Amino acid sequence: GRVLMRDQKKAYSYALTTVALWSTVASAFKISLRTLTPAELLFYASIASCLVLFLIILVQGKARQIGALQKKDWLASLKFGFLNPFLYYLILFQAYNLLPAQQAQAINYTWAITLTLLSIPLLGQKISRVDIFAITVSYIGVVIISTRGNVLAFTFQSPLGVGLALFSTLIWSFYWIANTRDRREPVIGLFLNFICSIPLIILYILATGGFRPIHLPGLLGAVYVGVFEMGITYVLWLKALKCSTNTARIANLIFISPFLSLVMIHFIVGEEILRSTFVGLLFIVGSLLLQSFSKMSKKSDI
Repeated sequence: GRVLMRDQKKAYSYALTTVALWSTVASAFKISLRTLTPAELLFYASIASCLVLFLIILVQGKARQIGALQKKDWLASLKFGFLNPFLYYLILFQAYNLLPAQQAQAINYTWAITLTLLSIPLLGQKISRVDIFAITVSYIGVVIISTRGNVLAFTFQSPLGVGLALFSTLIWSFYWIANTRDRREPVIGLFLNFICSIPLIILYILATGGFRPIHLPGLLGAVYVGVFEMGITYVLWLKALKCSTNTARIANLIFISPFLSLVMIHFIVGEEILRSTFVGLLFIVGSLLLQSFSKMSKKSDI
């Protein structure tokens, strides 16, 4: 029992560290985008992420596995890397460019709802009444946030920004579903995705105006994003789930993150957090919690 307790404590410390780091990234995106274009931010962050992930692979003693990869592994990595990081982050960063950070990050949390919708046609899953209710509540939250609480007027501050933020959740859900069939070791898989996406990002930058001189603040922001949003947090989260005796408890800690993030956005980016953002976020997180509890109760019925 003691070992299990110790493991669960470890799991909590890994998970809470991850949540704390995730809560800073919306602010880091917004600050970096003051001096970088979305593509530049993605390029420098991806390089930082590759370096960090490679270091982790070396420390874990898994570097040999990279040498043993076959052509089909590299082809798979190119497909995965096209979806994430290339397409997902380009679209997400563009949404952050157009929207206040508080709106972009809150809408981004609806990806789990998008995943439920996508798994109906793609995985042939049935949708329950609870799911339909959760989806409705979640998107009401999006409308509250996007219209700054002016729901009946239905005027969006940036319709394109909102569209891109929602579209990024679609890309992420596609990636998530594709990932369930991924046979690669998780950290190596992520490392390969980033390696394979860098040529795509370079081509994109060259096609859309080329490289510009580097601004140090933007570069530091990009390195922060690469290390913490795209690198270490993923490994810490995997560790948390591995150590945990109850993964659902750990998974639900994610819901602290968007609220912590609002506090950071207020103090670091200097945005005034609107009541509509907070209310809309309660709708989104409430719907996600509802979904997660209904899945847990289904499992316990079996």
